[in-house]
Amino acid sequence: MKILVVDDEQTLLDQIKHSLEDQRYLVETASDGEEALERIFEIPVDLIILDIMLPKQDGLSVLRKIRKAEMATPVLLLTARGAIDDRIKGLDTGADDYLAKPFSMDELMARIRALLRRGGGQLDPVLHVDDLRLDTVSREVVKGNEPVDLTMREFSILEFLLYNKNRVVSRFSLAEHVWGDAFDPFTMSNFIDVHIKNLRKKIGDSGHGTIIRTIRGVGYIIKDKPQ
Repeated sequence: MKILVVDDEQTLLDQIKHSLEDQRYLVETASDGEEALERIFEIPVDLIILDIMLPKQDGLSVLRKIRKAEMATPVLLLTARGAIDDRIKGLDTGADDYLAKPFSMDELMARIRALLRRGGGQLDPVLHVDDLRLDTVSREVVKGNEPVDLTMREFSILEFLLYNKNRVVSRFSLAEHVWGDAFDPFTMSNFIDVHIKNLRKKIGDSGHGTIIRTIRGVGYIIKDKPQ
């Protein structure tokens, strides 16, 4: 899952980004309202963490434009402690939750998990194929009864393939989802192959790739096993 974090405090922005990446989320960042809107309308994200006090355009203005565009992406507002009016305005404008600064990273992560569980419209947060299970909320992967330790990129690849189960995912779509604008097809063309190889090894997908199947010249697919 991809999360956009918008805050003009660089230290806090970096701290949130690193904490999210430690939980294997993909993270985009912006430091002002105009940059946030560019990101929001260019890159599909699953959640937006949005500070109210931003340069160029404040967070409430950004939120109004998101909702006016009929985007239902969950939004968690960051507010100054004691700024009750901002919280009320934020919720009335269409925010899904708010968190007052300063806050603990543990509380932020709990709010994020709750919003993703509620906002995704998905009753079961667990994606699976055969005995391989990926929990989109707890960020845990289990094969059989054994936990699988994946890197952030590996987790994102597996999650994206499972979200698109029984459909072929092109190499370009996979690269765009995992690396975003940072992906350079000329210098990073083998990155996907390396990550897929490592991912297959970790989930015990040996032989000809019975879980992640390569569609030559196109991309990859995870298919439900025949009953």
